[in-house]
Amino acid sequence: MTENSHPERLPSLPLVREHVARQFGRRGDLEAGQFLYGEIGVRMFERLDYIRLAPKAILDAGCGAGAAYARLHERYPGAAYTGLDLSGAVLEHARRRHLPSLGARLRQSALKLAGRAASGLPAFIEADMGATGLAPESQDLVWSNMALHWHPEPHAVLAEWRRVLRTGGLAMFSCLGPGTFRELRDAVARAGLDTATPSFVDMHDFGDLLIESGFADPVMDQETLTFTYRHVDSLLDDVRRLGGNPARGRRRGLATPAWRRRLADALEAGRGPDGLIRLTAEVAYGHAWRAASYRAAPGETRIPVSSIGRGGMR
Repeated sequence: MTENSHPERLPSLPLVREHVARQFGRRGDLEAGQFLYGEIGVRMFERLDYIRLAPKAILDAGCGAGAAYARLHERYPGAAYTGLDLSGAVLEHARRRHLPSLGARLRQSALKLAGRAASGLPAFIEADMGATGLAPESQDLVWSNMALHWHPEPHAVLAEWRRVLRTGGLAMFSCLGPGTFRELRDAVARAGLDTATPSFVDMHDFGDLLIESGFADPVMDQETLTFTYRHVDSLLDDVRRLGGNPARGRRRGLATPAWRRRLADALEAGRGPDGLIRLTAEVAYGHAWRAASYRAAPGETRIPVSSIGRGGMR
């Protein structure tokens, strides 16, 4: 029997993946965004404390500059690590950070291993999260910190994670939810500015999509973080550090002084009684286990050929 590789419950999001890669590529080693990304990574590791898992192979999907590698390697020292990202420019920072003693040729050889450690070295590959190029059932843990919300086809990403995970493997991720940057979106609307902003998926939809994609026992939760600013420029700088605006339909070209002033005035109008401007980040956390079979349509159950003869299904 064949597997349905792309459940279609969610429509494609209005994001341009090339713009995602370009905007992150301009941000160097992404250290400036660790005030959020790094903190959420720490909270993900705390959740991992309660899960029994001994992976032999780990995929870090949307790895950026490899910020999670050291902690993943410390926790699972025997596991082969593959970091995957759409931005080649960002991956160069990961390679320089984690493969510092290797020459360019050897780094490229390590890259081609794509999921196998060379003498314990990590591998970093440039690819789309929804089409990794990795072998089926080659990973035991897919780890993805604050990357899934930047992909226009989250249903394709979850289907790909299921494809590369072995039965009983774990997918664990964090991403931004629809309440994120609401103050900025409200300011854009109040100012009457003609631009699109990114759309984010509700955690309940991700829970449903995990089941539809062939995962079992999904666990979803969320929290809301609020950042405060004295100056509008500081808020807008942080938004850029976190990825900017890769939405389809966003304003093209550089903002004129008049356009920027209208946005700044609208943000200023949102100051609270304490004189501070606020920016909300809604963060969703999820994890689920790769099931051996899943229900693709009413009355129909699909089972991968690889699970036949293994002594039953999970």
